[in-house]
Amino acid sequence: MKLLLLTIILMILAIVLLGVRVLFVRGGRFPSHHGSKALRKRGVGCMRSGE
Repeated sequence: MKLLLLTIILMILAIVLLGVRVLFVRGGRFPSHHGSKALRKRGVGCMRSGE
């Protein structure tokens, strides 16, 4: 039971920390990696654009 409670608390904490910028910054969005130069160097393209 303790492990389940700890897991749930950690998951909630992770979700809140990931969403801090989205929730508390005006106009905040999750980072976008669609035009990442580092990924393009490795040959990884954006799935949305079909590269």
